[in-house]
Amino acid sequence: MPEPGKKPVSAFSKKPRSVEVAAGSPAVFEAETERAGLKVRWQRAGSDISASNKYGLAAEGTRHTLTVRDVGPADQGSYAVIAGSSKVKFDLKVLEAEKAEPVPGPASAPAEAPGTPGEALASATDVEGGSPSPEESSSATPDGPGAPEDPIGLFVMRPQDGEVTVGGSITFSARVAGASLLKPPVVKWFKGKWVDLSSKVGQHLQLRDSYDRASKVYLFELHIIDAQATFAGGYRCEVSTKDKFDSCNFNLTVHEVIGPGDLDLRSAFRRTSLAGGGRRISDSHEDAGTLDFSSLLRKRSLYLSELISLSAIWDNPGLSGWTAGHRDSKLEAPAEEDVWEILRRAPPSEYERIAFQYGVTDLRGMLKRLKGIKRDEKKSTAFQKKLQPAYQVSKGHKIRLTVELADPDAEVKWLKNGQEIQMSGSKYIFESIGAKRTLTISQCSLADDAAYQCVVGGEKCSTELFVKEPPVLITRPLEDQLVMVGQRVEFECEVSEEGAQVKWLKDGVELTREETFKYRFKKDGQRHHLIINEATLEDAGHYALRTSGGQALAELIVQEKKLEVYQSIADLTVGSKDQAVFKCEVSDENVRGVWLKNGKELVPDSRIKVSHIGRVHKLTIDDVTPADEADYSFVPEGFACNLSAKLHFMEVKIDFVPRQEPPKIHLDCPGRTLDTIVVVAGNKLRLDVPISGDPAPTVIWQKTITKGSKVPAGPAPDVSGDADASDEWIFDRKLLCETEGRVRVETTKDRSVFTVEGAEKEDEGVYVVTVKNPVGEDQVNLTVKVIDVPDAPAAPRISNVGEDYCTVQWEPPAYDGGQPVLGYILERKKKKSYRWMRLNFDLLRELSHEARRMIEGVVYEMRVYAVNAVGMSRPSPASLPFMPIGPPSEPTHLAVEDVSDTTVSLKWRPPERAGAGGLDGYSVEYCREGCSEWVAALQGLMERTSVLVKDLPTGARLLFRVRAHNVAGPGAPVTIKEPVTVQEIFQRPRLQLPRHLRQTIQRKVGEPVNLLIPFQGKPRPQVTWTKEGQPLAGEEVTIRNSLTDTILFIRAARRTHSGTYEVTLRIENVEDKATLVLQVVDKPSPPQDIQVIEAWGFNVALEWKPPQDDGNTELWGYTVQKADKKTMEWFTVLEHYRRTHCVVSELVIGNGYYFRVFSHNTVGPSDRATTTKEPVFIPRPGITYERPTYKALDFSEAPRFTRPLVNRSVIAGYNATLCCAVRGTPKPKISWFKNGLDLGKDARFRMFSKQGVLTLEIRKPCPFDGGVYVCRATNLQGEAQCECRLEVRVPQ
Repeated sequence: MPEPGKKPVSAFSKKPRSVEVAAGSPAVFEAETERAGLKVRWQRAGSDISASNKYGLAAEGTRHTLTVRDVGPADQGSYAVIAGSSKVKFDLKVLEAEKAEPVPGPASAPAEAPGTPGEALASATDVEGGSPSPEESSSATPDGPGAPEDPIGLFVMRPQDGEVTVGGSITFSARVAGASLLKPPVVKWFKGKWVDLSSKVGQHLQLRDSYDRASKVYLFELHIIDAQATFAGGYRCEVSTKDKFDSCNFNLTVHEVIGPGDLDLRSAFRRTSLAGGGRRISDSHEDAGTLDFSSLLRKRSLYLSELISLSAIWDNPGLSGWTAGHRDSKLEAPAEEDVWEILRRAPPSEYERIAFQYGVTDLRGMLKRLKGIKRDEKKSTAFQKKLQPAYQVSKGHKIRLTVELADPDAEVKWLKNGQEIQMSGSKYIFESIGAKRTLTISQCSLADDAAYQCVVGGEKCSTELFVKEPPVLITRPLEDQLVMVGQRVEFECEVSEEGAQVKWLKDGVELTREETFKYRFKKDGQRHHLIINEATLEDAGHYALRTSGGQALAELIVQEKKLEVYQSIADLTVGSKDQAVFKCEVSDENVRGVWLKNGKELVPDSRIKVSHIGRVHKLTIDDVTPADEADYSFVPEGFACNLSAKLHFMEVKIDFVPRQEPPKIHLDCPGRTLDTIVVVAGNKLRLDVPISGDPAPTVIWQKTITKGSKVPAGPAPDVSGDADASDEWIFDRKLLCETEGRVRVETTKDRSVFTVEGAEKEDEGVYVVTVKNPVGEDQVNLTVKVIDVPDAPAAPRISNVGEDYCTVQWEPPAYDGGQPVLGYILERKKKKSYRWMRLNFDLLRELSHEARRMIEGVVYEMRVYAVNAVGMSRPSPASLPFMPIGPPSEPTHLAVEDVSDTTVSLKWRPPERAGAGGLDGYSVEYCREGCSEWVAALQGLMERTSVLVKDLPTGARLLFRVRAHNVAGPGAPVTIKEPVTVQEIFQRPRLQLPRHLRQTIQRKVGEPVNLLIPFQGKPRPQVTWTKEGQPLAGEEVTIRNSLTDTILFIRAARRTHSGTYEVTLRIENVEDKATLVLQVVDKPSPPQDIQVIEAWGFNVALEWKPPQDDGNTELWGYTVQKADKKTMEWFTVLEHYRRTHCVVSELVIGNGYYFRVFSHNTVGPSDRATTTKEPVFIPRPGITYERPTYKALDFSEAPRFTRPLVNRSVIAGYNATLCCAVRGTPKPKISWFKNGLDLGKDARFRMFSKQGVLTLEIRKPCPFDGGVYVCRATNLQGEAQCECRLEVRVPQ
């Protein structure tokens, strides 16, 4: 794709924002420019604003301010600020006094009239609720007796449109008749226009096929599993056989899962398709934050084209009959534009705009297919056949790139990405067969995916090779894991291919190599590992491994370490020189700890010993002394808890004189007032009360239970008058006497200890300590206050939703934890995401906040935390989902198209910014000149960009304005510059005769005649047609008139319709005329009186007369044919022959011939031909045969040895042979001699002669047979001989 142009630099560093102000308050807009001294203008509704009592303008350096004082309803509207070539628009919205209060929720918008976006939202929600659930039947093709059958094409049943909910499954079925097929048909499934689904088979998609032998029907199924929102769109099924082809289109709609309490705001701006009624256009992926604009554009363009066609019918009631009969086909099947033809002709810089306009979403696939479109190129001088624009091969296969050269001896170079390919092993194979040159690439890999060129001399041809990698499937998925903080985590997944490229993701975010300090990736063949050495709470989430064929998902849960105390340490009282042992037992035997004495670490020595055996920790103190009396604690390492106990030293005293002492509580509380003890919830509360008395007193702990209305309570017993601050009525006291458990009381001689393990809210109150003995009693009241983090606030409310901002409001928590709330923390996240993002780092003091920097069209949720001195509360429930959407900008190019006495026709173009949800429609208003009251021209909203405003007062001067509306509300209006006078304008009649009608109009007999002539004129002119000066009459010729054109229509033309037609356009006394010449032509009649004038040798002269009827047009010529009398097969001799006589040559002697002639004109040849009645015979001339004479040849030859005898040495007693070869004619006589003696009569020698090969056989030779042997050949031509020596050896 071409690089998009750079965005122009704005002159503003800070732009003014739209605001909402209560009536009577001032509104302030601020803007900052990039540099000082720049001239800034403020505008309202297109007019400049100057300083006045109403408006205040200020400029200080780069800062510019506009102040609107005492804002009223009249000030509401669109404003703009201009600096240089930059212009920024913003809105001022005025709220009434009672409407300025915070709105309780995002759905509390003002009540809307019927047909407004609010009603669209409700209807969209109803449709959502009616969508089938995944548990219900989701098959998109009925399989019963009522299934639709397709009588045309290969399909018995076509796939039907289907709907499915996200996460559900659906099956599309296609049935093909196989009774007449010799081989199974080939079926391909596509998504969109070119995405082949066979390469996408994996976790979410399966292809199946079967054959029913009983019904002879093939069943092909496309099964989609765990549907996602991105699966929505158009699909196509193609079936092909040896000589037939058929295809079918169908759509898949994916609905979101909406819970019982959820509200999907995006359903407010989903469109419904024209064909499907209640079918919705599915949304795209939530995290992407975008909508399926391509579907919206296609639906909208189809809908607008039909509305424009229907408006022409409604505006002209007189044409309804003709239009219904003639233009219904256009309404039912609008002609589609060839997008690929437009792309082929367009420059590359326009590709992105055309793709967006026609809904092409796969830009890479578009470019790939565009490269394969054949372009008109100059004929190559070096290549007879070039490479294809692109090739595709599967990974591991081989590919052959072949070109055909014009010169077979030319040298060829092959280049890969501009580098010459060298022959290396068996990877690249170069072949040269005649003029063909072939490059074979074996075992294709991803490295072979490149651009290749074949260079011949100075000319080259290029191609692109795409290596298709098979999808990597997941054979063993990830498993969920639950670990503790600090433990090692290892995810393992197995895929189908070794060494495959995979991606690890956490909560949808890819884990990169930059994070290797925390995450470690490991590959082991087909297994892939993700390792986290020490898990933290932040590592919890959803981890995914994504391949080209699917993904595996698992959840990691990280929990904090919790230490359970099986046995806590207990208080001890020991005497002098005794041993004190503190022992505790915890759940983890690997946990170490530290022993503390009065908060300081205890150092072991010879008397103090510390031991750790398994889960038991022990502190032993030998020979206890008074210095050992203290508080001892055990603190486990890594955990926020401690175990404490007290060691009491018991000193034995002997009193010889018994005495009595009244009991007394030794607390530092002057005046005996109530002391308040504050403890944080969850911590340990220990109240150590020293006491004295003799004999030892009895200690009673009681908790005061108070209820009822707040009335002054009387002073407690033994409490001074300063205790009057109590303002509650005491009903009862609860006795606390347990010595074990969470709340326990432990009493010794000199002190009483009240312990609460893990303080709770219920432990708060007034505790009464009473000590008694026979001498008396003492009592003290202790007030305990438990403080905690606040409760979670209620779900926040969302209001004032804008383009990238909203206002969040919430209520304080029901319980502040006993401490004042210091502030609040606000978080947001995308819907269905797991990641919350904090919006503020400083605490928010107010109960509302304006959140900004959000993405328009993305659904968000908000939650809030309350913070006090103790800590942060739990998060509040999430708010209702909402979507930031801004109002659209003003429409553009508003213009007046036509004006009559009571109507005004307007047209405009859509706004530059429509918002994420698209436009809901337009509203049109008008007002009289000099008046500020705007009146709605139409009820409700309209989706067209043109309108005819009717029932207007004649002669009035009116201003018109148009607003665009979406879910966020109306946008800024655009108003025509000058008022329009509602009055018919006189326009002279004028016929706009097309250029092709200014010449003679030719039509063939039987063809329709449809002559459309546009015209101008106001008021509506009168149209009159005449032929040859006479008015048109009869039912065969039809005249149809509209406001802008007139049509002459003849359903089937005849020869009598030829002539001169005149059309007259008249308005009162002014007229305009035009003349048309219509010529209806037909085939000519055959020629007349064909005759054979002369026949000589191999030639025949023919002559004929022209046809009687030339078809009302000029003759183009004649066609002459001949036929042999024996076969009667006709062959053309002459074509387009213009004369009426000809000579036919090169006839066969001895055959008879018939001849015929056709006549031709612009329509074609005549239906019949004129044929000769008798055949013409070509005679045979006389010929005498003379036998040739031949000279006799002499083949005689003297004998000649072609292979002579050779010397031999043989062993005595074994047969021996001598061989030679001789030739000669006639056959020579053969004689054998030994040392001059003739051997012909010796029986020991045998002589053979076969085909010129001569053999002498010697039977069992002896040394006497050795000597010189001679072979002589003799005939009439001469004599020849050859000799050899034979040696006979005796074996030793």
